[in-house]
Amino acid sequence: MQFAIHAEAPSDSSGLAQPSNHRLAFSRALRYSRAQSSTIEVFYLMHGSLRLMKYRRFLPLFVTQFMGAFNDNLFKNATILLAVFEILHDPHQEEKFTAIASAVYILPFFLFSALGGQLADSMDKAKIIRIVKLAEIGIMAVGAVGLVLGNIYVLVFVLFLMGTHSSFFGPTKYAILPQHLERDEVLGGTSMVEAGTYVAILLGTMVAGVVKPWHAAVLVMLTAIVGVVSAWNVPPARPEKGAPQPAMDYHLLRSSWTLISRTMHVPRLYWTIVAISFFVAEVSIMGVVFAPMVKNILGADNFVATLMLVVFTVGVAVGAVLINAILKGKVSAKYAPLSAIAMALFLMVMYWTLAYWPAPTAARLIGWRAFVAQPSSYVLFAELFLVAIAGGMFVVPLYAFLTTTVDKSEAARTVAANNIVTRCLAAVVVVAEPSVRGAGRSRHRARSACRGTRVALFQPRFDRIVDCAGPVAGHGCGRGVHAEPGVAARCD
Repeated sequence: MQFAIHAEAPSDSSGLAQPSNHRLAFSRALRYSRAQSSTIEVFYLMHGSLRLMKYRRFLPLFVTQFMGAFNDNLFKNATILLAVFEILHDPHQEEKFTAIASAVYILPFFLFSALGGQLADSMDKAKIIRIVKLAEIGIMAVGAVGLVLGNIYVLVFVLFLMGTHSSFFGPTKYAILPQHLERDEVLGGTSMVEAGTYVAILLGTMVAGVVKPWHAAVLVMLTAIVGVVSAWNVPPARPEKGAPQPAMDYHLLRSSWTLISRTMHVPRLYWTIVAISFFVAEVSIMGVVFAPMVKNILGADNFVATLMLVVFTVGVAVGAVLINAILKGKVSAKYAPLSAIAMALFLMVMYWTLAYWPAPTAARLIGWRAFVAQPSSYVLFAELFLVAIAGGMFVVPLYAFLTTTVDKSEAARTVAANNIVTRCLAAVVVVAEPSVRGAGRSRHRARSACRGTRVALFQPRFDRIVDCAGPVAGHGCGRGVHAEPGVAARCD
């Protein structure tokens, strides 16, 4: 027996046939199944990245990197917060110290990255990791003394040693991934390392904001010991058989220049390194302005500064995982331009939010509860979070591209060249930032005398209100305003 189902397509008043209910239902079911398939595929890819945590070829390296990033940021943020909120009490000194601390931490990347890359390509990378982690215990012992004593000079010296430690570890940790992972696992492994790094930054930042200096001193020592234990479980990663051994050059400046010139002449590496440098420079500037901005612009305490850094680091970690799911494990930089544009747009929106932020009126810095009670605080958090997500989506594929488009025997030196260029640019912008801000502040102060409007720049120190009748020492606006030193400005 056969059944035949006949359904006429209904028509509207114009006489045009409309799709039947059966066809509409089938179309909706098809779209739903496709959406479900895409969702399942994304979760499968994310699970595939997490699956790497089961293997010794990845887990010890991940833990070692995680502990190192946590320790670096715990110590660095504890140092900055100690200086800004307890030792220094002058806004100019606070800004100057933050910039100097960042520059001192960056300097070793220029000096020692080339040597670190040569060593990583010429010997067992696992052995280098163990040596570096043993050195971290000694470095953190000195840092612990500096935190307990509150000695700024010791803390700055330890920041330099930490930068030296990272300049040797950085090329090794990225170059070892292509040796221990399959090609279709490299992007997932890189995204896991980046996400783990930013989660560690998040935890280190949070802990630095809530513990006392002597507690931080104990924690950095314990973390360094855990890092050594995990480093001893990283599998060997000897140089590839038959690969040419790099000629060791121990002249720091010459070796750096030679490495840069040999790497940057390759167009694909040149543009990748330039793009990564853009991101590192941006993050460096934000790291310099965070604490002073929170104190002097938002009128909030160090807990709010910690909260801002938490939002940023979580966003980068989310972006790192998200881009791996979007690219489905393929190493590609096709979404990098869109991510960069998104970062710029969200930063512009954040600029305007800060530009019209109300001037602090309280005699004391407000805590995090009072800060989050302001509805505008959630707008600022959302903008910062979106900036960070776009940043994570931007930089992770570029690091994976950097290590997979060269021979494995050259990966460490390529990463080292990237570290030199990115840190040099970061140092330049960090050092130049206070001067640029000061010039802009002076110019806008003079202009504000004409307009009698609020002047606000996206910088750690805003000049809040300069009225036309306010004192303007020797500044003229070129539009009918006359002022002498110590005399109030007069508007024609």
